[in-house]
Amino acid sequence: MAGNDLGSLLGGLLGGGGQGGQGGGAGDILGALLGALGGGNGHAGGGGGNNPLGGLMDMLTRSGLADQAQSWLGTGENQPVSGSQIAEALPDGTLRKAAEQAGVSPEQAADQIARSLPQAVDKLSPEGSIPSGSLEDIIRAQNL
Repeated sequence: MAGNDLGSLLGGLLGGGGQGGQGGGAGDILGALLGALGGGNGHAGGGGGNNPLGGLMDMLTRSGLADQAQSWLGTGENQPVSGSQIAEALPDGTLRKAAEQAGVSPEQAADQIARSLPQAVDKLSPEGSIPSGSLEDIIRAQNL
């Protein structure tokens, strides 16, 4: 499905810099996570439709990670999160599904997400908020 395409796009977005050259792997796990969150059913929420990133940010905020999530949107330094914080914030089935799609354990997936999500959100929100539109379109716009 679109998970592989999304993973490739996210890998390209993250690959230029340096989390140990793991742009592709980080993109794959983020793509799998966002695909799992987007689900097959239309995400009836705050209007993101094809963009599960807003829903993910809401989940993190409700799980006590509001300061960290907000720092990724702003122009200042991105506050880190741990894999265990990510694992606690996500529905267990979602993390397990993303891990299976990426071919890693849920713990490895949570650690990869914790390392790459702040950078991805930072790059996808240059105006300080999550842009509207499909996630694929937002990523492509950032790769210009």
